[in-house]
Amino acid sequence: MPQPELQEQILQTHAGLIHRVVMHCNNPGSVPDMEQVLQMAADNDWTTLVTAIRDIMSGNREESMLLLLDDEDRVIVESILRGLQDPGTLPSLETDIDSSMAAPGIAGLIHASRNGNAQALQIIGNMASQMLEAGGDMGILAGRIRPLVEGERDADKLTEKMGDKGQKLMLEIIEELLKLEAN
Repeated sequence: MPQPELQEQILQTHAGLIHRVVMHCNNPGSVPDMEQVLQMAADNDWTTLVTAIRDIMSGNREESMLLLLDDEDRVIVESILRGLQDPGTLPSLETDIDSSMAAPGIAGLIHASRNGNAQALQIIGNMASQMLEAGGDMGILAGRIRPLVEGERDADKLTEKMGDKGQKLMLEIIEELLKLEAN
């Protein structure tokens, strides 16, 4: 097992993937780019990890799958399994997140919450708490999650007082929500 510092670094590096897998498992179809993310990981020789993730996505929660993994993959898969049991254990998302990667997942959670999915609401609540702690644009975004769940789509209102990165993320979330709501 890697040292706690290394474990934390692994979790931070792969927090986006971990969150996506948990979101997908709790609400299949809520992560539109799931297949692309897994394909990218497989293309980067993470085939064993991708196989384990696909097993989890198809319902396998057996800890015996951990025996086949190296240390880094094991840390990631354990975090996914823990996150499925208790979303509060998910690693925090970096404050300097790539909006093109985050927007579809956040929008999927908001959409699912809006349609009454209690697990999605719990996940988005935990995520908002982490965003609030991060402060800055993430803190502002945390305060705008509820209006988004309630149906607010006015970009000017939702991006008020945000910096460029925060505005970009919010606009991409709104765009993803509008796509989801159109279907």
